[in-house]
Amino acid sequence: MATLLLRLAAPLQSWGADSKFETRKTNREPTKSGVLGLVAAALGLRRDDEEGLARLARLRFGVRVDREGDLLVDFHMARHPTVKANAWVTYRHYLCDAVFLAGLESDDRAWLGEIEAALRRPVYPPFLGRRSCPPTLPLCLGLREAGLEAALRAEPRLVALRRGESDTFRLVIDATPGEPGVPMRDLPLSFSPFQRRFGFRPARETFVKAPKDSETETAHDPFVEL
Repeated sequence: MATLLLRLAAPLQSWGADSKFETRKTNREPTKSGVLGLVAAALGLRRDDEEGLARLARLRFGVRVDREGDLLVDFHMARHPTVKANAWVTYRHYLCDAVFLAGLESDDRAWLGEIEAALRRPVYPPFLGRRSCPPTLPLCLGLREAGLEAALRAEPRLVALRRGESDTFRLVIDATPGEPGVPMRDLPLSFSPFQRRFGFRPARETFVKAPKDSETETAHDPFVEL
């Protein structure tokens, strides 16, 4: 059993799960579909490669929330160049200055090693939910010889606690068979632009005591690995 850890941090992130049309919301933490989309892009998978995506979807997924971030709502107006009509008004939600530790667990360590190599030299640039949200570095923290929950609990915290911040972190993790869980509709089945499809996965939320600080420094250069 091994777990690949990712550091998801940026000035802006957006992890939509069920938003359509004028208001594009974000979840409070990264979605499984969003993180697997990032991994699929790094591997160079086609959007209609359902077999490759199904292999990724079998990875057990979890997120530790090291910093919740603040909600930012961006106002947009759009107009089609050939249609004489009123402009479309849209609202896009972002998380500002949030920091997450995400993990992918598998019994196949070699497969996780392939994903790690791809994240360090991605085929397509990674982004955190939207193309306008490139990640700060480091993105990939490497493999840990531990199960998903143990790895997320043991990893040093990614940011120092600010004054007034709680020293307890939220942990949102795929429920194992037999465990109670809340259904979340962010299991990707197809990223095809003609028919995107998502299924449900059971997830549970718990709280963990914040571990000690990490000495990791942020470098904001998302294309340095290309």
